[in-house]
Amino acid sequence: MSVKRFLNPWQPSFWKAAAQEFRSPRTLVIAALLSAISIAMGSLFIPVTESLRVYFSFLPRALLAAICGPLVGLAAGAVIDLTEFFLFPTGFSFFPGYTLNTMLGLFFYGLFLYRQKPTVLRFVAARTIIAYLINVVLGSLWNKILLGNAFWFYAAKSLVKNTIMIPIEVILLLILFRALSPMLRRMHLVPVEPDGPSKAI
Repeated sequence: MSVKRFLNPWQPSFWKAAAQEFRSPRTLVIAALLSAISIAMGSLFIPVTESLRVYFSFLPRALLAAICGPLVGLAAGAVIDLTEFFLFPTGFSFFPGYTLNTMLGLFFYGLFLYRQKPTVLRFVAARTIIAYLINVVLGSLWNKILLGNAFWFYAAKSLVKNTIMIPIEVILLLILFRALSPMLRRMHLVPVEPDGPSKAI
């Protein structure tokens, strides 16, 4: 069964298809599997400097949202964050703002990647919104509420870190999707390119 491609997420049919993903057992199994991979990869990172680390859990999250859609992504984000909180406690009490951040991250991946051509521009747009809106703005706001200090104290450090990370993360996303796209098309998890597989990315 072929998967319909959308030119953008502003079509009503896009959201209808995204909502129908909750009725698909295959979609829910894939979402559970990629959520588990994201949780397992949460502690894996490459240290760049003392305060800058490259994490990889965003890769299965982006893939989950691209296959399952932004609405399933919202639900999966809540499951991922709550599971990580209970399995890997950090000593802080539960705070729903961080759960919201994870949910919104998957939502924006789905908004730009679900049933759409995975272009460099879409990867850059998704990572830029996640980096600045979620990580810098919301993340700094939650830190201010929980830890004190001024909002700009956290925002300044987060701004530098996220600006550095955007091109690195975009490159990693390109590598992942380029490697997996042929398999995903054969499994009818993503739309088949009308102009041939070689032009998918």
